[in-house]
Amino acid sequence: MQSRRGQLRAGTTGVAAAAALVMLLPFGGSERGDGQGHGQGQGQGNDRARNVIFIQGDGLGLSHRELIRLATVGKDGQLAMDSLEHAGWTTTDSADPEEAVTDSAAGATAFASGVRTYNGAVGVDVDGNPVPTLLEAARGAGKATGLVTTAQVTDATPAAFGAHVPDRGDQSEIARQFLESSRPDVVLGGGEDWWFPAGEPGAWEDNPAKDPTEQSKGTKGNLVERAQDLGYTYVSDAEGLADAHGRKLLGLFANEEMFEQRNEGEGDLYEPEVPLVDMTAKALDVLKRDRDGFFLLVEEEAVDEFAHRSNATRTIQAGQALDETVALALDFAKKNRGTLVLVVGDHATGGLAIENVDPEDEGGEGATAEDGPFDLAGSDLQFTVDWTTGGHTGEATPITAQGPGAERLAGAQRNTDVHDAVLRAMQGRGRG
Repeated sequence: MQSRRGQLRAGTTGVAAAAALVMLLPFGGSERGDGQGHGQGQGQGNDRARNVIFIQGDGLGLSHRELIRLATVGKDGQLAMDSLEHAGWTTTDSADPEEAVTDSAAGATAFASGVRTYNGAVGVDVDGNPVPTLLEAARGAGKATGLVTTAQVTDATPAAFGAHVPDRGDQSEIARQFLESSRPDVVLGGGEDWWFPAGEPGAWEDNPAKDPTEQSKGTKGNLVERAQDLGYTYVSDAEGLADAHGRKLLGLFANEEMFEQRNEGEGDLYEPEVPLVDMTAKALDVLKRDRDGFFLLVEEEAVDEFAHRSNATRTIQAGQALDETVALALDFAKKNRGTLVLVVGDHATGGLAIENVDPEDEGGEGATAEDGPFDLAGSDLQFTVDWTTGGHTGEATPITAQGPGAERLAGAQRNTDVHDAVLRAMQGRGRG
């Protein structure tokens, strides 16, 4: 017998219904009425977030942030992501009927829409109904919007902010919805394979040597041509991105993810064609031109993918790229008043533990293998990383924030509260 979740995934949802729902939610302050989220803290006057830079480290738990800190700046140092004024933590539970621990689709949907849903769902509730997102609310208020990721641009996290499908795997449909419904002004990341039909490679060749399984497999026609017809400038490499002009930009810089997520020493690679910080800088340059401000989602996917592979070396690399991007966002906020910056993880991955080097400590095998040793920056010490699983874990994740409305993101909260706090910050609502 097919499960309830399977029935939902087999169904369809109407994008038009979500768009209509967004139109019914005045930006100045309608209550959501879904009963699943509750705002944290009190507003401070009518201080409004003109711009929002929502930064997510996929799979980024507290132990991952500490791993990155110790390897990058050492015991006495501080990461950019830890320097923001307000800090708290968010639970990560989904509303999945079969699994206790969330996946990225349900986690991102909670952030994007303030609604908990089943694992695999993108922008829909547990009944498969589309739910409005922060990106859609921002666009409805006249703001520019953007999605930046080192994953496929149609992967779970960006998809949850700009699409509504019962199954996260329907990536060509997600791309189509980007173009024809949510219409972000800037879309930058990987995943070109989902934008071209099978047998019709784009700028990135089919079956490349680094991963012969990658090839075009789109199901909605040539969506890059469709994007260009709609006024997007399409680029596929760093030079093209640097030279691109105009207010609508689509950049696809890999067949799939912008890295190779393999076990350490088995072809693993973190060398994105365009670094996350450069994609983010370009997105900010385009979006800041809008007189009403913008909403920008930025995701570093590789933290999660390499943690799935018990690969601490690449997890650190990806985390350093994420922190460089956070520093860029904070510099932008310093120069552009009214900018809310937040950094959060949708869930943790790998059950990561930081330990002293101990030859007698049982190291485990496979997903539970001990990794290292690694140098503790600024010292002669070393540490090892122990993994307990190759999957996601259910602990709360840290959140740090700075700017208008950031005080609502301090303390203990649910993942749906993150949505509520960001929406209220964009609305500039007062106390209550």
